[in-house]
Amino acid sequence: MSTAPSPASTPASGGMADNTAGMLAYITIIPAIIFLVMEPYSKNKFVRFHAWQNICFAVAMFVIWIPLAIIGMIPIIGWLTLVLWPLIGLGAFIVWIMLIIKANKGEKWKLPWIGDFAEKQANS
Repeated sequence: MSTAPSPASTPASGGMADNTAGMLAYITIIPAIIFLVMEPYSKNKFVRFHAWQNICFAVAMFVIWIPLAIIGMIPIIGWLTLVLWPLIGLGAFIVWIMLIIKANKGEKWKLPWIGDFAEKQANS
């Protein structure tokens, strides 16, 4: 039985393993952008995928936040957002943790819609 490392866990020529770089891309948007422009990670499809997926996930959360913030300012109707904020926040946090774990394992866990876009960008 061979114990060859998966392609995502092999170190890039910069020294950091691909799965570690993919995991770090989810910490904030800044490392994701850095990985998209810094070699050798800018040429690695695995790292590019996770960087793009994190950027798209952050943009999606911002797009969800804007209408909730506007609706939250409306009297009575805005009170409904008091229930939505924690639920959306908890859901986003759980998804974010899962993305970090999957990237660390060397897996591509594609989110609906966002993952397809991220994959197209990573392969371009």
